[in-house]
Amino acid sequence: ARTRPPIEPSGTEAMNTPRTNRRIVRRAFSLVELIVAITIMAILAAIVVPRVTGWIGFTNKNRAKADAETISNAVRMHMSQHGMSSLPADFELVELTQGENPQLTQNNLLDPWSNQYQIRVPGEINHDFDIQSLGSDGQVGGEGDAADVIAGDKKP
Repeated sequence: ARTRPPIEPSGTEAMNTPRTNRRIVRRAFSLVELIVAITIMAILAAIVVPRVTGWIGFTNKNRAKADAETISNAVRMHMSQHGMSSLPADFELVELTQGENPQLTQNNLLDPWSNQYQIRVPGEINHDFDIQSLGSDGQVGGEGDAADVIAGDKKP
């Protein structure tokens, strides 16, 4: 007697076979899979976070330098519009935000760390004046992110 090959179930019959039910039952990850995934994520975070933090510090410093140059240009424009050959010793940056056509807004006078830009008349780096950010710590001096940034300073 010949035996027929087994007939494969189709449609709803296929969904009720024991083999398919086993696939449906296993919906969760095993503890080992979870531990491996969390370990991989922790290793990646340990590698990526310091690099991103360094990039943010580098970006803030570059932004502070560019903003200080912009403020410096605004001061020069203010001097030109008011016929000044040099700034008075008591000149303050807030003067650039006042009047009918202000050169800058109050927000332009804040560095990336939300500290006020400073003006020093006469300048130490530039002859007539220096525009400076005191860095992330808001204190004179410092290193890295906390280093002062001065418009026109050629130091990296």
